Amino acid sequence: MRALSGCEEALEAKQMSTLDATHGLINSEQGKLLEVEKLHTRVLSGYEEALEANQMSTLRAINNLGIRYSEQGNFEEAEEMFTRALRGYKEVLGAKHTSTLDAVNNLGNIYMEQGKLLGAEEMHVQALRGYEEALGSKHTSTLLAINNLAKIYRKQGKLKEAEEMSMRVRLLKVTMKLAWLF
Repeated sequence: MRALSGCEEALEAKQMSTLDATHGLINSEQGKLLEVEKLHTRVLSGYEEALEANQMSTLRAINNLGIRYSEQGNFEEAEEMFTRALRGYKEVLGAKHTSTLDAVNNLGNIYMEQGKLLGAEEMHVQALRGYEEALGSKHTSTLLAINNLAKIYRKQGKLKEAEEMSMRVRLLKVTMKLAWLF
């Protein structure tokens, strides 16, 4: 808070140093979700005024606000933020970049929370394919995508598919542990 206060006194509130100080404060959050949300909203507003809409800092701020909304159970707002972030990441980085895939995964999780299981399945299948291509089958992001897909299948009553995904995760974990032995 002292760093933010100092930056605001010395600089305009919208200058990048102030935004960075605010962002640093957010990273030291202490479970005060409404205060953190206000700070994320403030950072996003500043980035939107200081930068172009599809600058990486702005897109990260949009994604981070989506995460805060999700943590609070504000799934409609989270969906809006993750959709914005996904659109921007696709435009700036392309559909196969890991930041884009992270936004796809986040959107899939929000759809799952909202009970939009077909949309969630579509997002998690897309994230899984992208992670496998970009990072390989043994990367933790890939494993999380497989696990998310297993959750979706369970909720849909597709128990065979859910078990296949769960087995795939278990086998990859065992393979990864064995690789450390040799």
